[in-house]
Amino acid sequence: MSWTPEKIELLTSLWNQGWTTARIGEELGVGKNAVVGKAHRLGLPKRPSPIQRRAEETETKKAPAPKVLSKGISIYDLGPGMCRWPFGDPGDDDFHFCGKKIIPGKPYCDEHCAAAYLNGKSPREDNPRNPNHGGPNNKR
Repeated sequence: MSWTPEKIELLTSLWNQGWTTARIGEELGVGKNAVVGKAHRLGLPKRPSPIQRRAEETETKKAPAPKVLSKGISIYDLGPGMCRWPFGDPGDDDFHFCGKKIIPGKPYCDEHCAAAYLNGKSPREDNPRNPNHGGPNNKR
């Protein structure tokens, strides 16, 4: 395919109007990759990737901040990465969870891991199963 001055002029015009590369290609009778390549060689202004644009749009459409109760967060607003340390009785209206940022691999924040685990480790890490002791499949 040869790029005539008329096609280059039309490409530049449509590019500046914001047409998609696929649509410009259809108009010119070429593929969208040919359009992108020629636009690059002509030094036309770059455009943001539609993939990046969608990612930015979803970031701006994030869920609203969770409802924080007077002392914590409700179970309905408890999400991934939030401390699951409970406060109060589940039957009470003021029952809530801590909601602070968790330690990776744990369900609790720093403060509550210190209260829940010995030396900050889970009980399983402190007392690994000994295959020589009990269990339904082990004979003594």
